Parts: sequence; structure tokens; C-alpha cells
Amino acid sequence: MTVLEHVLDEVDLVLVMSVNPGFGGQRFIPATVEKVVRLRALIGDASVDVQVDGGIIVGNAAAVVAAGANVLVAGSAVFTGGPDRYPVNIAALRDAASSS
Repeated sequence: MTVLEHVLDEVDLVLVMSVNPGFGGQRFIPATVEKVVRLRALIGDASVDVQVDGGIIVGNAAAVVAAGANVLVAGSAVFTGGPDRYPVNIAALRDAASSS
């Protein structure tokens, strides 16, 4: 993360991958939560979004938001169950994220 110190005044978003990139449906890497905590501390009061992508589910959304993320990318958690479930899945993720 020390590389970020030199560019934080040039960016408006930092993406933290919480899976190994390549394909959907992977499990969330728990160490990501601590990375987000450290990143948010590094950002301080700067207006920089922290986006976390990969393995986001109802069960970890609150922890990721509490750590400092303000943008969550969820694929499988949204699309599981087909189109009729999308609104329910999105609502569940929003509720979980806002409970942090």
C-alpha cells in the first residue's frame, strides 16, 4: 500500500480485490478486511472511494463496510436464483451492508 501514498491525490477510487481475479463465485479472502482498514486509515479525510470486489455476500458485507469500504461489487450474491431473486438478493446485501 505504500505505492498508494504517492498517488492518493490523483485518484478518486481504490479497488481492493477480495478474491484471486479470474472467475466468479470464489470465496472471499478474509484478510481483505484488514487491508481495507489499513487503506481507509491511509486515505484519511481524502475523498477517495474504497471499492471491494469479489466474494461479497450477506455474511461479509457488514464487516467490509465497517472496515471502510463504501462501494461493494457483488456478482454471484446478486445473480444466484435467477432474475426473480435479483431484487431480494440486492435488498439483502443492502440491509447487511447498512447494519455495520
